[in-house]
Amino acid sequence: MVPAAVLTDIEGTTTPISFVHSVLFPYARARLPLFCALHADDPVMGEVARLCPDRPLLETLLDWMDQDAKITPLKTIQGMLWAEGYLNGDLTGDLYADVAPALRRWSKAGLRLFVYSSGSVAAQKLLFGHTKEGDLTPLFQGFFDTQAGAKRDPASYRAICRGANITPEECLFLSDVEAELDAAALSGLQTCQLLRKTDGTIASARHPGAADFEAVATRFKLPRRLAQ
Repeated sequence: MVPAAVLTDIEGTTTPISFVHSVLFPYARARLPLFCALHADDPVMGEVARLCPDRPLLETLLDWMDQDAKITPLKTIQGMLWAEGYLNGDLTGDLYADVAPALRRWSKAGLRLFVYSSGSVAAQKLLFGHTKEGDLTPLFQGFFDTQAGAKRDPASYRAICRGANITPEECLFLSDVEAELDAAALSGLQTCQLLRKTDGTIASARHPGAADFEAVATRFKLPRRLAQ
């Protein structure tokens, strides 16, 4: 079945891993102490305290950052810190060169596009809304984060399909992580692993692979760039 919808991961799929780990994470970490001091009464800080009641909030958040923990309040706080960076021009969303042209073609052709990332929905919209190629958020019909469930849990993908009003069989999930692809496949989604050379992704034996979005388009009969 030719996919009618594409659900894409971000890190290692649309965006270099180095951007997340070498740009976004250090940016948030450097500004975290001041954030904790100014937002001690914010509800999201209360959620951090609820999860780790016996530790200082800053220490807890720094440890979660060191672990790259997929914990919702951490992702929310990172998104708040990145928002300031995008809005003041310190940050620009970094996409592989093949991503924006493919997304525009797919959207124009009628494919429904969605994002599913461990980063908060707010952070996802900031990244796609402040790229060198312009604001790409209008191309997407929905954004999903860990509020939908863990990315390695098959139930998350069923929940996303219900929320997006699509059947799993008509949805193609793009990710670089084998375990995420496994979970999506168990839920009935079509899957494709992005094998970005710069990220050194190890190819899965259980899922089709593609070097970029052009290769995805060829493999799954999606709209492709016309030959020059």
